[in-house]
Amino acid sequence: MKKQVLLVGYFSLLLALLVACKGGANQSNEGTAQVDSTQTAEKVVNVYSHRHYPADQQLYDEFTKQTGIKVNVVQAKAAELLARLEQEGASSPADVLVTVDAGALYLIKQKGLFQAINSETLNQNVPAYLRDTENQWFGLTQRARVIIYNKDKVKPSQLSTYEDLTKAQWKGKVLIRSSENIYNQSLLAAIIHHEGAEKAKQWAAGIVKNMAREPKGGDKDQVLALAAGEGEVAVVNTYYLGQMANSKEEAEQKAFAKIGVIFPNQAKYGTHTNISGAGVCKYSPNKDNAVKLIEFLSSNQAQKVYAEANQEYPIRGGLPYSATLESFGKFKADTLDLSILGKLNAEAVKVFDEVKWK
Repeated sequence: MKKQVLLVGYFSLLLALLVACKGGANQSNEGTAQVDSTQTAEKVVNVYSHRHYPADQQLYDEFTKQTGIKVNVVQAKAAELLARLEQEGASSPADVLVTVDAGALYLIKQKGLFQAINSETLNQNVPAYLRDTENQWFGLTQRARVIIYNKDKVKPSQLSTYEDLTKAQWKGKVLIRSSENIYNQSLLAAIIHHEGAEKAKQWAAGIVKNMAREPKGGDKDQVLALAAGEGEVAVVNTYYLGQMANSKEEAEQKAFAKIGVIFPNQAKYGTHTNISGAGVCKYSPNKDNAVKLIEFLSSNQAQKVYAEANQEYPIRGGLPYSATLESFGKFKADTLDLSILGKLNAEAVKVFDEVKWK
């Protein structure tokens, strides 16, 4: 039987390896910055980040310029960061954890690795549905999970919902990544919430039946395969599309030029959206600086950088999109409480296992 991949497993699979490694709690992962837990609280903030974009470093540098607070960054996969926090415990030097997907943020809170903060700035900048109800994590950017299609083979009028992808006309034509991917787990969790468990299971089974190939690769790989004629429709996050449109790699630009974008479920509850976000770590030695950094990342100035440099949607209305995202058009986003994605994650993974979505 296929191994069931729960979100807890997703984050903890490297814990045993990390414990066995030499170097102790303050040794950073290869290629990441060293964090010195002896640094004073006055002029430093230590960030554990799953994000790996130049835009983030640009913002950290600007924060330091404005405040004099140095930002030290440990950059690694989410599983490694969570395992590291658990291993370090109360001796952890981490002040802020930045990761992607509300389901992941929910789990970190459930493990007791965040702490609540009281920030009027964050309460004003971050809409309620994009932050934790107990103020333990806050969304920083948004991305929509959309349907894309090969413009040479598909008319956009043929698709308007995620459910449409399960129709017989798309048999052998759907490209999508693995069920182990947190983006797909959260999409299915949202469908469970809106449509009920049985309809969600029918949807997942229908996608499996219509797959053009076994799931593999990331979102960009689905776009490249679609452009190469391997399938006709795919499900991806918008920021990958924006990055490919503005890529220095010719292959990515050419692939993007061949696809069109559909925002699903506009007549219903809206297109599924998710976030990257941050919280203050439970044992933060520099809590005030941590709060200042997250507040800065939620500011108009930072939101503009996220949009222009990384092709992500701002966390609140009224702020400009990048030109590329603007070209996709306006859309109605699903505004469900994102904590639901974490609460329903285990059920979503169970459904994926039952329908044999690899």
